[in-house]
Formats: sequence, C-alpha cells, structure tokens
Amino acid sequence: MDFDSARKSMVDSQLRARGIQSSDVLRAMEKVQRHLFVPEELREHAYEDHPLSIGYGQTISQPYMVAIMTELMDLKPSDKVLEIGTGSGYQTAILAELANYIVSIERIKGLVEQAKKKLENSGYTNIEIICGDGSRGYQPEAPYDAIIVTAGSPEVPESLKKQLNEGGKLIIPVGSSNLQVLLKITKKGEEYLVEKHTSCIFVPLIGDEGWRNFLDN
Repeated sequence: MDFDSARKSMVDSQLRARGIQSSDVLRAMEKVQRHLFVPEELREHAYEDHPLSIGYGQTISQPYMVAIMTELMDLKPSDKVLEIGTGSGYQTAILAELANYIVSIERIKGLVEQAKKKLENSGYTNIEIICGDGSRGYQPEAPYDAIIVTAGSPEVPESLKKQLNEGGKLIIPVGSSNLQVLLKITKKGEEYLVEKHTSCIFVPLIGDEGWRNFLDN
C-alpha cells in the first residue's frame, strides 16, 4: 500500500475539505505516519476517517477529531503541552511537531511501553510519557500552555484547570460515558472561558477526577 499517497489524501479529503484551516496542523498530519501507530493488521485502514482499536479496550481517534482538537489548541513552537491519554502515541507525535515539549500521561502500562518505543523510533526527543492517573494532571511540570484530554470526562477536572498557564487552553470531551461535547476552556485571570464545539464519543477518562466507578473494572 502507498501510505504516503493515502496520508496526503487523508489531509486533502478528510481534513482540508471539512474545514481544518491551520497550515501547521495540516502539515503535521501530512508528515506523521499514522500507520506506524496502529496494529500491523489494521495498517491498510490507518488513513480512513474513523477510530481504530489499539488493544486494551482503547482506540486511536479518527484523523478529523485529532485535527479539530489540535487546531483548537492554537499551539506555538515555544509551548509546553500536557496530553491526557497517550494511547498509541499518534496524537502525541502530532503535538511534538507543533510544540516545544510534551508531557503525556497514560494509565495502561502496556500502552506506555508501546508508545515510548514508537515515538523513539520516529525520532522524537521532546516527549516525556508517564504512567499514572491523567485525570489529576501532572503537577511537577505545571503550568502548561495547553492541555488536551483524549478521553471523555463526566465533568472538567479541577486539577487540570489549575495547571493551566495564563491564557492556556484545555481541550476536553465532557458528558456521559457514551456521548460528550468537546469543550475549549481558556484561562483568563481567575476566570475560565468555555466554548462548546462538536459532539463526540471517546473512551472514558478513568481516575480520581474522572469516572471513578470504572476504576475497579
């Protein structure tokens, strides 16, 4: 399969044609080889516009959703970003193309190990991956210029809001365990400005400030 052509087609027909405007986001998504972040048996489907299973009951998000969430962050090359839910490492790689330093948290140890290997093999040196409860963020590296949550939460975790830099943006799906609304939250002094964007469906954000009832499952 010609993955380079498939990736360019993904960017043109799924992203640019559907309203993604950021040239930086489009460039990053045309560069990062998504097929390397999915199981080998699913690689022929890597550039189709839908989620794919990556094991452990988790998924890699559809390219369009990755693009929307990344565009909403409006990243600058100097930014420090916190990602909640490393998963396959694909979104992490996109962020690493656009920002200075990425801290990514994943609760599933097997995915942490897989993502580290894939990202190292892809040549990224500006990423730190931590195994832990992402719903609480990661205070040692705070504050962050942007935080992205790739799992659905019943509400906005207070810890994540507090770890934003002034003017920082938090992108997070909030709602029920099977349907959420994508929110963009911007810190302005003591206030947090909330914008609602598209409906979406993500796996649950499991943790102390997420879906606690999933912790023992």
